[in-house]
Amino acid sequence: MTEITIRGFAPHDAPDLVDAWNRCLPHDPITAGWFRDSVLLDPNFDPEGLRVAVADGQVAGCAYAVRRLTPLAGTDLEPETGWIPFFFVDPRHRRRGVGRRLLDEALGFLRAAGRSRVDFASYTPNYFLPGADAETYPAGYATLRALGFTDLYSPVAMDRSLVGHVTPGDVRALQAARTAEGYDFRPPDDGELPELIRFAGEVFNPDWGEAVRNAVLGGIPRDRILLARTADRLAGFAMYGAYRGIPERFGPFGVDPAERGTGLGKILLHAVMTRMRAEGLHSSWFLWTGEASPAGHLYAKAGYTITRRFHVMRCQLG
Repeated sequence: MTEITIRGFAPHDAPDLVDAWNRCLPHDPITAGWFRDSVLLDPNFDPEGLRVAVADGQVAGCAYAVRRLTPLAGTDLEPETGWIPFFFVDPRHRRRGVGRRLLDEALGFLRAAGRSRVDFASYTPNYFLPGADAETYPAGYATLRALGFTDLYSPVAMDRSLVGHVTPGDVRALQAARTAEGYDFRPPDDGELPELIRFAGEVFNPDWGEAVRNAVLGGIPRDRILLARTADRLAGFAMYGAYRGIPERFGPFGVDPAERGTGLGKILLHAVMTRMRAEGLHSSWFLWTGEASPAGHLYAKAGYTITRRFHVMRCQLG
């Protein structure tokens, strides 16, 4: 039986890791550029945290552990928390305890860095999936459970075809009523971008603020961002194409809690779907919402359906 060794990442591993990922996680393939940008160029990347299993000189699996060395804007270093965004084992080497060994070493790296809890897989801003997909990868989910990870919450991914989408008449009437009350629905001016970034980061979460900032710096067309505002305050926003430049990926999207119940979310959602359709896009999708949350109900009423279910998991380190 081939001996399997585990070590930290070496520069020549990158292409083999991408190839191995696509063999091991066929439902979620990645590109070399995506791996480079989200792992190797992450400011928190540490080669020793990327534990690589090797058999006969070939990558047989890996587990990635990361902790913050640089905080997100508006946060601290979260010194108690570490993350394991992903792990996998080549099918040829499964049922030999390789996954457990990789995760043990990843947890050991985080323990040595002083972390007392570890989350799978909700590392922002560079997560690949929101959590473990127990239906698609049952063995991986079982391994995490065996190591003491428990479910925190279970976000869902949703999709909707845009073919034939037309903004309903009641939504158009609602927008006309809100406009008469002084609300405006339009893309942001340059001078409004700092306010939008603060709003997204402070009212919702810091990752959203960074997503808006990075999308603008990356050259997102301004009309892919839509604000709902009055003359003196920002009430909500929605956008698409913010993540990795994928135009069919919807979000971030949020309405100030103080403004909920006014229908602004419904107006923004349908207005953005209309803009997406005008670009010739045939679908709208996103990875993360709460099924029973106000946003989840809004999406369902707008025709989105659940396509995957994930489990954000946590392990307490002794």
